[in-house]
Amino acid sequence: MKDNTTSLDHIVLWVRDPIAAAGFYEDTVGLEPVRLAEFTAGEAPFPSVRVNDEAIVDLMPLTMAERMKMLPGAADSSGHPVNHVCLALPQDAFDALRARLEERAVPVSDVSHGSFGARGKATRSFYFRDPDGNVFEARHYG
Repeated sequence: MKDNTTSLDHIVLWVRDPIAAAGFYEDTVGLEPVRLAEFTAGEAPFPSVRVNDEAIVDLMPLTMAERMKMLPGAADSSGHPVNHVCLALPQDAFDALRARLEERAVPVSDVSHGSFGARGKATRSFYFRDPDGNVFEARHYG
């Protein structure tokens, strides 16, 4: 694999209720909330959840869409989730995530084998949606 210093910093998802979304990602997916107390206190524009030491998922309130001015047409992306976001997990965390999703009656896809990703072919993977309709893939490698 090529040595590359570029890394994924964050992904921004449009959500209807950032507090509920943070709860889903913490309780069901197992990701740690970031700036949730600050958001709740009105001191931060949105909360996030931590994927790892280098990457977070921002939970952007859909109500902020009309104020998006960083580039022409930015607000048009609101309500249009990305195709999917993939989380690579160790095998035990993969199994625990699937179990938590099933316990909470979150629909999950069948498990597939050998799908290609950043580290080659995954041993197993499956898909699920968050409460706002964003699609996630969970996978683990050998």
